[in-house]
Amino acid sequence: MRQRPIPGTSGLVRTMSLLGDPVLHSACAEVTEFGPELDRLIEDMFATMYAAQGVGLAANQIGVARRVFVYDCPDDEDERHIGHIVNPRLVEADGVELRGPEGCLSLPGLEAGTVRFDRAVVEGVTADGRPVRVEGTGFFGRCLQHECDHLDGVVYRDRVAGLRRRRLERAIRRAPWSG
Repeated sequence: MRQRPIPGTSGLVRTMSLLGDPVLHSACAEVTEFGPELDRLIEDMFATMYAAQGVGLAANQIGVARRVFVYDCPDDEDERHIGHIVNPRLVEADGVELRGPEGCLSLPGLEAGTVRFDRAVVEGVTADGRPVRVEGTGFFGRCLQHECDHLDGVVYRDRVAGLRRRRLERAIRRAPWSG
């Protein structure tokens, strides 16, 4: 029997920030106040991520420039990882560098081959201030790196180069959400 509520069930779905929105392209501020407002933000982030059928979501993707992200992401062994991290820091990214398809809720419908390390370790705190350390490999490791990038003002497009970058830029210009 489940002892805790499913994340996001009491949250509100918020509007997604799309590529070009200034909040996506600058570093987010540290969270300094913990309490009901942060709890509500995290619930809303889960609700928004699930509504958009994503596996991770950073606060700036819903217009809040604070260092928080949520995730519900499988690793390559299909083990499901669910949680949130406040004031995350990517402390390790190592292993094999792999180019894999990567998408983003802020660039809906698009993806490009993006190079990421196979393993990542993120440290931060929970919504109630308890220290947390999350390690991910494979797809989950990619997710952790992707969300930490968001909080530093980096979108995956910034990591794509050459022909893949030109193809992605062309697809962005043609996307119905592109301004």
